[in-house]
Amino acid sequence: MSLIVRTLSEQIFTVVRERIVTGKLPADQPIRQDALAGELGVSKIPLREALARLEQEGLLISHANRGFFVRPMSAQDAEEIFALRLAIEPKAVAAASLAAAEGDQQAACKALAELDEAATAHLDDVAGRNRVFHMALVRPGHQLLTTQLVERLQVLSERYVLKHLEPAGREDRAHLEHKVLLEAWLARDAERARTLAAAHIEGTLADLRRQLDS
Repeated sequence: MSLIVRTLSEQIFTVVRERIVTGKLPADQPIRQDALAGELGVSKIPLREALARLEQEGLLISHANRGFFVRPMSAQDAEEIFALRLAIEPKAVAAASLAAAEGDQQAACKALAELDEAATAHLDDVAGRNRVFHMALVRPGHQLLTTQLVERLQVLSERYVLKHLEPAGREDRAHLEHKVLLEAWLARDAERARTLAAAHIEGTLADLRRQLDS
């Protein structure tokens, strides 16, 4: 694959983030920068810029003289990420449900349809599509800082979302939770949307506690 110079660092960031989320870059091995730069057809300078940004985002860690490693998933990190989501996201979803225009509502419906399609045919896209759906329920609130914080937490959640979906039956439950949440959001029932968003996040965290502890 060859990357466009115009948005080089951003594209590298996106490619490497996707590999981290899907587990294609393991946490126990250093990222081989020479090999990765050669594969992507880029120099090591924009690659290092992208890796440094991924470290700032909390997806990589660096060790002196050893390079970059994928940050391992942990129960402690899951607790922190999902606690922050619970503190911010449900209220943002509620506010956005009241502020959403018709186009925003259509975008949210499309985002859920694309998430469902990914769940059945394109599993590597599930985490990203899940983030797009959840952000579609927040962005219409036009709260810039809140939206930025939720999106960063969504990025950090992606690996944990995929982990949560591993056991059989979880996809069906997630689909139902998303469906009823969207229905409340479209109906502008802000309190119900807030309650359902919180229950969805709490349920995912409860499952992750069992999975990560084991």
